[in-house]
Amino acid sequence: MDIELLKTLDCNQGAVRSVRFNVDGAYCLTCGSDKKLKLWNPYRNLLLKTYAGHGNEVLDACGSCDSSQIVSCGADKTVIIWDVSTGAPLRRLRGHASNVTCVRFNEESSVAISGSHDNCVMCWDVRSRKNEPMQVLKEAKDSISSIQITNHTILTGSVDCRIRQYDLRTGDLVSDFVGEPVLSASFTGDGQCIVVGCGDECVRLFDKDSGEMLGEYSGHRTGDFRVESAVDNTDAFILSGAVDGNIWCWDMVKGEVASKLQHSPGVVVNSIHPHPSKSALVSAAGQNVKLWGKPEYLDSD
Repeated sequence: MDIELLKTLDCNQGAVRSVRFNVDGAYCLTCGSDKKLKLWNPYRNLLLKTYAGHGNEVLDACGSCDSSQIVSCGADKTVIIWDVSTGAPLRRLRGHASNVTCVRFNEESSVAISGSHDNCVMCWDVRSRKNEPMQVLKEAKDSISSIQITNHTILTGSVDCRIRQYDLRTGDLVSDFVGEPVLSASFTGDGQCIVVGCGDECVRLFDKDSGEMLGEYSGHRTGDFRVESAVDNTDAFILSGAVDGNIWCWDMVKGEVASKLQHSPGVVVNSIHPHPSKSALVSAAGQNVKLWGKPEYLDSD
């Protein structure tokens, strides 16, 4: 990837558990081990808001489609809906029996979907006043490690070595056995393939419809850490964090290592999130977050 380090954010919130761009990539969210969630303009290294209300580490977050709300989850077993401008928690959703590891809004931000160490995926109606989930998906036999949502599909990854696709239109479930614990799973930009980071220090590419494995990408080390993998906005490069402090970038077609972006030597890069429309990404390792991209992005944002 032809990108360079643009900014380093010293988050001052303990270890950063995950970092996420908002819907248009203008802002990013950082989730801290100090129980706080922070909203940033990463292009200006500007902290905009701090959200405090979780009772334990914040593990994941997602901004709504109009950037007016944030949903976050954490080791306190709760999912919280926040008002972006006031910083006030609007809803506290309790139903999971263990750490809530991942959370996403659907495309209209009317439903929040959370996954947990309790092996369950819960769907919450954000617009109603009910505090019970509208649906609970219990097919997984081990912890839910990741969730992604397209307009009609929920994709989940689980430590039980399976990725599952729930079709919201038909109610069908497609389950694919990967063979290794799934650390992260995400669709490519064209929606045709799924990038799966696995516990055996290998990233695999699967055809969404047939389940056929199309490629393997390895060489990096993840150890026992939950390290995220992804694909860049052009569907040209497979990305993954690693324990050596680098972000590894493979050419998707050739399967070769194209480049390594050094975040922090010897510090585990545990979270990465590509920009939705530009050749840019944010990465988290230890207590800081780095913005990668092209210098002209700093002038336009």
